[in-house]
Amino acid sequence: MTEYALRIISGKYQGGQFKIKDDRDITVGRSSDAEMVLVEDMVSRYHSRITSRAGVLAIVDLGSTNGTFVNGERVGKSPVELKEGDRILIGTSVLKIIAIEETAAEIEDSQEKDSGPNSRRSTMSITRHMSGSIDEIPLPDLLQLLSTSRKSGVLSVHSSPMEGRIYLRNGKVYYCSLNDNFDLDPSKAFYRLITWTSGTFDLLPPDDTEFLNEIKDGTESLLMEGMRIFDEINRLKKDLPPADSKISLAVNITKPLRDLNPSQLDVLQLVHNHGKSKTILDRSTLSDLDVYEILLMLKENQYIQFS
Repeated sequence: MTEYALRIISGKYQGGQFKIKDDRDITVGRSSDAEMVLVEDMVSRYHSRITSRAGVLAIVDLGSTNGTFVNGERVGKSPVELKEGDRILIGTSVLKIIAIEETAAEIEDSQEKDSGPNSRRSTMSITRHMSGSIDEIPLPDLLQLLSTSRKSGVLSVHSSPMEGRIYLRNGKVYYCSLNDNFDLDPSKAFYRLITWTSGTFDLLPPDDTEFLNEIKDGTESLLMEGMRIFDEINRLKKDLPPADSKISLAVNITKPLRDLNPSQLDVLQLVHNHGKSKTILDRSTLSDLDVYEILLMLKENQYIQFS
């Protein structure tokens, strides 16, 4: 029978693991009576309970103040079945259900060291600060968790040499920036940022900076549109110029410019004025997907050339 453990993938004790023993309940909360103690303001004394019966895992919320969430969905008092890979948000801690085999003994030994030889409890002293790795929890999944639990703050994401910031208000994304470039459209910055697959994140306290061009769309809509743009760009990838490549006007333009629509003319002007793929993408008011499609059309019709 497969055995399972809780792995902490976000928080001060990221990487720590807690074995789930069959036919035993795990109460998670701030109380010293809980089997898994999370010392954190946003965790209730008795927050939630995880059960394991014949290899079937389930979780219930115990009437916590800030809620328990599984894959972004709030858990009630009725048991919700858990499976390998599920992510549980309790306070600012994200726990992942993992299957264990040869590491089971190591996990148990680790718990005994942390809890004392005669104790069955594991105390996790986790601060209000939330951090982790986007290799473990992808940004779209993390943002869904933060949205459902109505978190506020600044999600700082580092993927060397890039840094991005997503500003959240009660779970809603209202601004995004990349490398402190506030000239870049915030929606465009967001669509680029959520495609990052490696790096680290930190949820920082709310920022009182005011932005004139706040994002209006809901978080769910932003994520869906971002994934659509990402998929479409991937479809075109083999024909696209590298981000640092030069783009210039063709030596001999034979087709009349009047055949181009206003958006196509705007991109053509950006090619003439800047000549770098990344700068063209940044300066355009169009989405990256729209710019790429126009660039490919202009190249195909010999208005421009890639080098």
